[in-house]
Amino acid sequence: MTHHIKDILDIGPNCYERFIDSEVLAEIKPLEITLAGCSNLSGRYSVGRTAPLEHTLFYTIKGQGKLTTIDKEIPLLTNTLAILPTKQSFEVSIDADQWDIIWLNLANTKRWQHLTTEPARVINNQKLEPLHFAMEILYSEPDATMRQGVFPLISHYLNAALLGNNQNKTNTRLHNLFQDIEKRLQFDWTIEAMCDQVHYSPPHLHRLCQSQYGKSPIQKLIYIRVERAKSLLLNTSWSVQHIASYVGYTSIFNFSKSFKKVVGVSPSEFRLSNTSQHK
Repeated sequence: MTHHIKDILDIGPNCYERFIDSEVLAEIKPLEITLAGCSNLSGRYSVGRTAPLEHTLFYTIKGQGKLTTIDKEIPLLTNTLAILPTKQSFEVSIDADQWDIIWLNLANTKRWQHLTTEPARVINNQKLEPLHFAMEILYSEPDATMRQGVFPLISHYLNAALLGNNQNKTNTRLHNLFQDIEKRLQFDWTIEAMCDQVHYSPPHLHRLCQSQYGKSPIQKLIYIRVERAKSLLLNTSWSVQHIASYVGYTSIFNFSKSFKKVVGVSPSEFRLSNTSQHK
């Protein structure tokens, strides 16, 4: 049976949608999400797109919807993920008393280009509640610094859902690399040393780190070192020079410069300010 798909936007008064605005989307530009939101739907809801220019995802949190493509109809049940590639027309509509979803539009770029060659499909038994929570935080949290904490979570769950086992293996390899770095911060961790550890070329490691963490490998290394230094500054009486050496800096000047760039104040100022607040 062939279905005629047309552009539709029919959203009734009992539908509540929370769009993630352009400011937040600019912050997560490395993930190449062009539009996203969380929706609690009841009553009238039907959205149709003819040959959209981006990829579209619908994840069902609760209730039921229906996906219609040119050649099929598929129920969208709880914990299903509908993946609708670019230029493939579709319509989604509510198909129960309630339909709670998150939805994302992904740019048709190199990061997501593998979706272009695949048909529209629905994957069952997806566990993407953390992605839902992360998107709710992006919507409701006014502090940009606080929002940054959920970007790696969104990246992880999108990659896990859309890139499959190969991406999961890549994520595990990266995780193991930086876990090893955390255990041996005193080691001279150059790009070459990191690449030897995971058997990636420098450009490939750079791309993977940007995708997974939103940071280059060196930026991720510095972040780990600074986080350890912050803990030591607050919980020990060690000198700044001792701490610098412990987290892998041979030069206290370079340590202070890196620390201030990440934290905004020098190590000594950080220790003084935070210990004063707890007195």
